[in-house]
Amino acid sequence: MSKYDGVQALVLGAGISGEAAARLLLARGGRVRVIDEGKADASAAVAQRITAAGGQVTFGAAGLPSEPFDVCVVSPAFALNHPWITACRARGLPMVSELELGSEYWSGRVIAITGSKGKSSLVKWCSDTLTGAGIPASPAGNYGIPLCQLALDRPDLLWAVTEVSSFQMEHTRTFHPEIAILLNLQADHQDRHVDMTEYKSAKMRLFASMCPGDVVLLPAGFEDDGCVPPGVTLWRFGTDVGCDWRYADHAVTGQAEGTRVRVETGGSWFDNEVFGLSLSAGVAALHAAGLDAEQIAAGVRAFEPLPHRMQLVWESRHGVRYVDDSKATSLAATAAALRMARKPVRLIAGGLLKEPDLEGIKELLTKTTKKGYLIGHCSRQMFQAWSDVIPCEECGTLDQAVAAAAREARAGDTVLLSPGTASFDQFSSYRERGERFTAQVRAVADL
Repeated sequence: MSKYDGVQALVLGAGISGEAAARLLLARGGRVRVIDEGKADASAAVAQRITAAGGQVTFGAAGLPSEPFDVCVVSPAFALNHPWITACRARGLPMVSELELGSEYWSGRVIAITGSKGKSSLVKWCSDTLTGAGIPASPAGNYGIPLCQLALDRPDLLWAVTEVSSFQMEHTRTFHPEIAILLNLQADHQDRHVDMTEYKSAKMRLFASMCPGDVVLLPAGFEDDGCVPPGVTLWRFGTDVGCDWRYADHAVTGQAEGTRVRVETGGSWFDNEVFGLSLSAGVAALHAAGLDAEQIAAGVRAFEPLPHRMQLVWESRHGVRYVDDSKATSLAATAAALRMARKPVRLIAGGLLKEPDLEGIKELLTKTTKKGYLIGHCSRQMFQAWSDVIPCEECGTLDQAVAAAAREARAGDTVLLSPGTASFDQFSSYRERGERFTAQVRAVADL
């Protein structure tokens, strides 16, 4: 029995996580009401599935229903200052995340991965590598299948490799991963969190319920602020000699309980200073999960990366490479892309800027970038900030930027879409932006 069995529950948001939470609660004998601010026609199929399972769904809701509830399950989309969250607090209604609810019922083990950038790729690699080694696993959480859905539909799995966002942790208190990774912490979501202190605090809650024998992986030099509980094994990863798990010289090396591990990365997607750093944490996590070096190395060789993340989409007959890194929605991500890309780079950047500081990337631009092709809402800001260190052109649209870069590119150049911004000024998502880039490249690249 769980404390959530048979409860009267309010679920905020009829998205993927909201539907999963509603289905699980209904399956456990609960009475569930889902409310959403959006229009019914956009989520008619979701409403039908929840209603068929015995729940109620209200779209276009203006506020909380008046009836009493035992618990409220909060979608990650709802900020802490949202009027519905404020109303729940005023009522004294307990609030939990879908992640928290799912973990209450999930019987398998959890590898949890958080950080500002690179989470989804590492989640996919860990899950793929476990599965390839014959250990049933699934990606879960913010990338993959909601943990509530895994608990309901795939209780046979041994591992849930779970991407955890700071938004999910705002209403999570008892989630307990056996292995947890904080990949990095960079300025992000400044429209949601008051400052970096609040952002870091949300991330560090991931470790709060871990127990002796569990494993935490943190970047070298990162201050844990005493958030890792006593008895939990703490390993450091990075490129420095003193790291427990180190990426250097085309390999990840580490040692635990007398076993030395070495995994070659040469020729793989991970063989660079950015993805190699993430891989060092992943190798350690999978070693802790019971895989040996050969099983892990097989996963490195077999990995197929997610689209729109440093994805080579075309190499022209003139030797120009076109790389789609549309997932780079922060300037830190663009900086990482510039460090990985073959030089010199012709950079396509711009969109809806999520951060005010355009100065921090300028030194790297001077070392890597032949020209910037600027698009979208912030193109004027980028032009004013960067045109004193590299040639810049305000292109307006992505199509015009690709055409201009293709005309001017020479053998050995890399035309890199790494916007450093959100996409919503001109596109519905970073995926649509990346797909448009690929289509336009194939239309003009060899002209």
